[in-house]
Amino acid sequence: MSEERPAPELFAGVVGQEEAVAALRAAAVNPVHAYLFRGPAGNGGLAAAYGFAAALLCPDGGCGRCPTCLAALAGTDPDLHVIRRSGASISIADVRQVVSLAQRRPLHSKRQVIVVLDVHLAALRAPALLKTLEEPPGDTVFVLMTDEVIPELVTVASRSVEIAFPPVPRDVLVRWLISTGVAPDMAAVVADSSGGNPERARVTVEDPDVAARVELWTSVPDELTASGMTAAALTRRVLESADRAVEPLRAAHAREIETLSAAAKEMGERGLPGRKEIQDQHQREERRFRTDALRAGLGVLARAYRGRVVAAAATGSVGVGDEDVRSAAAAVGLITETAEALPRNPNEALLLQSLFVRLASLAV
Repeated sequence: MSEERPAPELFAGVVGQEEAVAALRAAAVNPVHAYLFRGPAGNGGLAAAYGFAAALLCPDGGCGRCPTCLAALAGTDPDLHVIRRSGASISIADVRQVVSLAQRRPLHSKRQVIVVLDVHLAALRAPALLKTLEEPPGDTVFVLMTDEVIPELVTVASRSVEIAFPPVPRDVLVRWLISTGVAPDMAAVVADSSGGNPERARVTVEDPDVAARVELWTSVPDELTASGMTAAALTRRVLESADRAVEPLRAAHAREIETLSAAAKEMGERGLPGRKEIQDQHQREERRFRTDALRAGLGVLARAYRGRVVAAAATGSVGVGDEDVRSAAAAVGLITETAEALPRNPNEALLLQSLFVRLASLAV
């Protein structure tokens, strides 16, 4: 059996993650029992997991052409198991499924691959996951996917090889979008509103409101005053813009339901099996997408504050250490703090309004 490195096409769906892909190509030659893919959904982790699985399951180490590779890349190989949470967090039933699958023997490959999504939402189940990782069957490779390594997962992470999937650099995202046929000016706008997330960029391309949303966030420094009324008005506008940002994803989900329903009908089903579970998953994706839209907007806002100082420095009207520079740095710090708190804060309006009030007090 050959130990060739995975063919490049195995990772064709992974955008701008060369370091991660290189690490996975090397790891596929002599894999360990567990890998932790760290980075937000949409940064390429899932596509990389499918490519990595193809390399691990293929009898030729990832030829990219055999039925095993093609099935793994499609997520349908019988020795590839993808575990998605059944609720708002990973439940004990989800963990039991992982444990049960880990005890099985591969059906046709020399090993099996178990991919577990959203491990950062398994805080209460971390001990059960840890036990499975500490006593891994020799023919099972785990790929654990997490947005971040929360304190409860530190020990789990220590038992795994970590592969980082950071935000894709803006210029890389722009070049990729242009290569897919997006006009250069639109590619720049989409990249600015995608927060380095290629999956978000794919959806955002279909969003007619994207340019207006970037313009809205960019205009915030000029519109802010010390008035709480202005902060409240801006908060309403950015939240309404985030609602509109989800519309293309909702449309894509509706098309997916239609396609799946048609396929089920052809198979003789009266309805779509698992329809509620699919819709629940879609709702979770839409909530995440909306939060990501707000975080991407905060990224645009941070760049706006940096840009104001850069522009002033270019004219020679401000020097290093000037009060404007300190204020801009403070503004970016406040924005970063808010972006980090957003996924954990159920009151988006209060959080954003508080940010805008504090920004209004800075003279930038």
